[in-house]
Amino acid sequence: MQVSATIRFVLAASVLSLPTIAAALDRKEATEIARDAYVYGVPMVSDYATIYTFSIDPKSPEYKGPFNSVLNVARVFTPEDKGFVTPNSDTPYTFMGLDLRAEPMVITVPKMEKNRYFVFQLMDLYTFNFDYIGTRTTGNDGGTYMIAGPDWKGEDPKGVTKVIRSETQFVNVIGRTQLFNPGDLDNVKKIQAGYKLQSLSEFEGKARIPEPATDWIRPIRPADQKTDPKFYNVLAFLLQFTPTHPSETELRARFEMLGLKAGEKFDVAALSPDIKEALSDGMKEGQKQIDDRRATLHGDSSTLFGTREFLKNDFVARAAGTQVGIGANSREEALYPIFEKDAEGAPLDGSKGKYTLRFEGGEFPPVNAFWSVTMYDLPGQLLVANPLNRYLINAPMVPDLKKDVDGGVTIYIQHETPGGDKEANWLPAPNGPFMMAMRYYLPKPELLDGSWKSPVVEKVK
Repeated sequence: MQVSATIRFVLAASVLSLPTIAAALDRKEATEIARDAYVYGVPMVSDYATIYTFSIDPKSPEYKGPFNSVLNVARVFTPEDKGFVTPNSDTPYTFMGLDLRAEPMVITVPKMEKNRYFVFQLMDLYTFNFDYIGTRTTGNDGGTYMIAGPDWKGEDPKGVTKVIRSETQFVNVIGRTQLFNPGDLDNVKKIQAGYKLQSLSEFEGKARIPEPATDWIRPIRPADQKTDPKFYNVLAFLLQFTPTHPSETELRARFEMLGLKAGEKFDVAALSPDIKEALSDGMKEGQKQIDDRRATLHGDSSTLFGTREFLKNDFVARAAGTQVGIGANSREEALYPIFEKDAEGAPLDGSKGKYTLRFEGGEFPPVNAFWSVTMYDLPGQLLVANPLNRYLINAPMVPDLKKDVDGGVTIYIQHETPGGDKEANWLPAPNGPFMMAMRYYLPKPELLDGSWKSPVVEKVK
């Protein structure tokens, strides 16, 4: 993106107020900047909504605990969990919301069984998965890992297995610990109890440095994030925690032309009617870019999640990933084929049909950990309440499923029970639109290179 003459003029006039700056833009340019800022900001604004409900607002029903603490959820997620879309219900979660402004934080993980999958996904405020601690990357023998923010200048401390740097001042650590079966929950709780988080000062035997006082602003409700122009005020607030990456210098300069300045209030009410309409149009155009990208995926979301280097500043992909399922892993860690349509291209709807998903004999997903298929309603993308309290079918359940003649498994996907012994293979659907997400944890090469194909959802005739 080239910096226009208008932008150069307004940047030079840095003393101008926000309404004056915005007024210097014509409608077309204001709409384009608003569109680009919307696409760029969707992941950050969405992430902040989760951070706020989990760690800032103690009155939230989703509140888990303060920043820089270990927040273990010693159970799998249910339909009552509404803090973020498409949660998994395979692995009890451990959340750590890291505030790195005062000093780095040190994560310690215990040694555990070789056959138990675990992972700590490190996701920055941009939603880049910038590093991993877990079975695939660091092994199951335990270790100590320091996470440092962009401003930290100290030397690597002694006794730390690895120092990991974050681009942003806030980091979501999303921990998942495999649960083999319901009777295994006490073992998972013991492992979770061994997860430890300390400030660098505490790790070195000193007093902890308190986090800076912050005047937090309210997030945009998920239902309003695509239409409420206050979106841009939340984005401006968050930009102060994300130092400008060299590859984004011109882009961030363009945002300032709309009045989007890091840490400064973006007062929508002070803008002219034309600029307000430009914001609205920009949000619509940006959302169309996201929707158009999502329509091209054909169930393959693996290109939407990863490091900055992997995504190559494809901001539309990053935003689409957020709306498909914020917090998903990078493809080397897990693949997430999404089922939104049946084999004939029709949207899935439990009020209009019954469906099957069949794994032919011996042809279960090739993974080094485990696989699952999970049901979500639409448009909420949340788990679906049902009489069995069954939200997924996964690899550990296979011994208890009814087998086909060839040794394969047919999963029955419908609102009402299929009855009889088929109920063992029933994945209950809502009485309306739905989607399903496969999860392939630690995919083998044949999954990564596409030579093993996921089955398709067939509508029962």
